[in-house]
Order: sequence, then structure tokens, then C-alpha cells
Amino acid sequence: MEVRMKSPATVLPDAMQSIQALYKATFVSGLPRQTLELVHLRASQINGCSACVDSGARSAKKAGESDERLWAVAAWRETTYFTDAERAALALAEAATRLADRPDPVPDEIWDEAADHYDESQLAALILMIAVTNLFNRLNATTRQVAGGTWG
Repeated sequence: MEVRMKSPATVLPDAMQSIQALYKATFVSGLPRQTLELVHLRASQINGCSACVDSGARSAKKAGESDERLWAVAAWRETTYFTDAERAALALAEAATRLADRPDPVPDEIWDEAADHYDESQLAALILMIAVTNLFNRLNATTRQVAGGTWG
């Protein structure tokens, strides 16, 4: 696969700085970094963004994730590797990434489960991480950024 162009976030002067500011804001919520990394990885898997799956798995590994958990993210419902709180975060990530898949994109059941495990600040961080991940996934998929590539 050949890259179509540099990432739009690097082409426009202030775009990457603004996106990175949102990304960094998610890490001051008190939410475990590993949870944020899992959410990023799962949304990127759904969207087929090889660059974000690659960088997300590497970042999660640096945050202390085990190989077993990383290998199982795509099938998180069928494993015992994830806590109830992490499962709620992964379900929210899937629903918020697949908005067009159902009439009520994020049903109360999914929202309520996440709200049972996370406070408002942590929910805000989850939602922002999902949104920023989906933004990066769309930039990368559209311009065909490849895993292991650089976005300069």
C-alpha cells in the first residue's frame, strides 16, 4: 500500500498541536492509562487503521499491557483477561465508533454500565479518547498511512 500524502494533521500548521492537546487531556482524568490504551486499540481495530493498531499496541505495551491482553482485545467478550470496568470501556468504544450500526448508537445499557465504573471526568476522558482515535483513524485510512510509518 502506498501512502497518498502526508497526514493532514501534519500538513496544516496547527492541526497536530490541537489534536495532541486533546489526546493529552485524556491522561489527566485519573483513568488508568491501560484502559485508555485498550480503548484506542479497539477503536483502531474496528476502523482498520493499521498505523493506529501498530502504534496503539506499542503504546499499550509501554504502559504495561501484557501480550495476552493485547492479543485478545479484538475478542474481549470471549476472554477472562479484562475487568468489568475495562469491558464497559471497550463496549463504549465499540458503540461510539460504530455510530451508524444501530438506531440508538450508544444505548442506555452501554452508557449505564460505563457510568457505573467511571466518574464524569473519567467518562469525559473515555469519550475524548474514542473521538480522537476515530479522528486519527479517519485521517490515516483516507491517506493510507501504513503501520510503522512516520507522519512527518
